[in-house]
Amino acid sequence: TPPVQVIYCAVCTFPPEYCEFGSSFTRCKEWLKEEHPDLFDKYYSEDALQARLGTISLEAQTKLEKDTAKKEAKAEAKANAELKKKMASQVIIKRIERTKRKHVTSIYGLDAFGIDLKKAAKQFASKFATGASVTKNPQGQDEVVVQGDVSDEVLEMIEQGVGVLKGIPEDNVEIVEDKKKK
Repeated sequence: TPPVQVIYCAVCTFPPEYCEFGSSFTRCKEWLKEEHPDLFDKYYSEDALQARLGTISLEAQTKLEKDTAKKEAKAEAKANAELKKKMASQVIIKRIERTKRKHVTSIYGLDAFGIDLKKAAKQFASKFATGASVTKNPQGQDEVVVQGDVSDEVLEMIEQGVGVLKGIPEDNVEIVEDKKKK
């Protein structure tokens, strides 16, 4: 016998018969109607819904509809809050002077945009042929520290969206210079 082919929803990643338990049920139904009309008819056509609703009471039906609407509103609010947080966060590239003419470049705020800091450090190290590592700064945030004065090049890489640095708006990037006091 051939293996069973399971179709997964592109919106919530559940199988279509379980989409109703996700947080984006209406978008799932729209996707299913476009991509697989036969399955949509099987699960959500008028006949299928009547057969299913015939077993629950009117109060339970209205409660189910309210719960679904509440779940969707909550998921939408969560997505909007994440987007606002992402747009408000800053990526700060700091050029720190060490001894004499030596510098290090510190980049923090990348994790707010969902960037894996270890991969970013590896990308910077291979691009600039220097050492790069992920450390915690005094404020307790994770940052990428690159040896050498490469702040302008890092800014250029972020603007171009090279490698793992995709998805950072140019307006949210700031360069700061930190000089040692004599």
